[in-house]
Amino acid sequence: MLIIFFILGLIIGSFLNAVVYRLEAVESLLERSHCPHCKKKVRWFDNVPVISFILLSARCRDCGEKISWQYPVVEFITGIVFALIGNYFFNLVDFSSWALTAYYLVVFSILLIIFVYDFKYMEIPMLILWIGVAVSLVYFLYADWQSFSSLSSILELRTISGILGGLVAGGFFFFLAAYSKETWMGYGDAYLGLLAGLVVGWPNIWGALMLSFIIGALISVGLIAVRKKTMKSQVPFAPFLITGVFLMVILPQMFPMLAVLFDF
Repeated sequence: MLIIFFILGLIIGSFLNAVVYRLEAVESLLERSHCPHCKKKVRWFDNVPVISFILLSARCRDCGEKISWQYPVVEFITGIVFALIGNYFFNLVDFSSWALTAYYLVVFSILLIIFVYDFKYMEIPMLILWIGVAVSLVYFLYADWQSFSSLSSILELRTISGILGGLVAGGFFFFLAAYSKETWMGYGDAYLGLLAGLVVGWPNIWGALMLSFIIGALISVGLIAVRKKTMKSQVPFAPFLITGVFLMVILPQMFPMLAVLFDF
């Protein structure tokens, strides 16, 4: 089952790469893949995730231009994300796990698009973000409807927990953006905070924020140390926040003791 989810992730990762490229280029997702340099259509056998990149020696078959490492890296990372979600959330005989797994696969695909887009262009694709918000709310309403009779507290409702988490993270980033006039944080990050809070809910959003700031600080210090960035350089925050959200979802499943210690 792990291999199936990994292969599915590789395939979806290839699609996510296309979404990132075509969002920026304002091209239709219905067109066949083509080389961004010579515009020749990519043959089906040159479009196999990761493998085609290796066989082509990272160059276009037609014009010889280099293929960005973004493509295999995003495909491989998506494969890992899908494999972990499938491994820890999917149960073949439990239908409720099917819905939760599908939700996580969809929402983290959306977050990966935002991750790569912000990393490349220092901008949050708002259309994709609002799709993520809509998907989350629809799933939460369905999940709450399924489990309503067994809940003991209003905060156990995924919809309420998610909205509260979203308001906390979104409000926090909005304050930082407004106070610093977008020098510390952009308003796009505030909207991403809303989606992040929805995904992990309350009170887990605090853990996701903590992880994102720790990861961001470590990577920023590392980039400064190797002189890739300076203290005044802008660094996209979305990749750190999305990584924090994913870790907050997956780590308690990998290490159950964390859930006990921090009451995730």
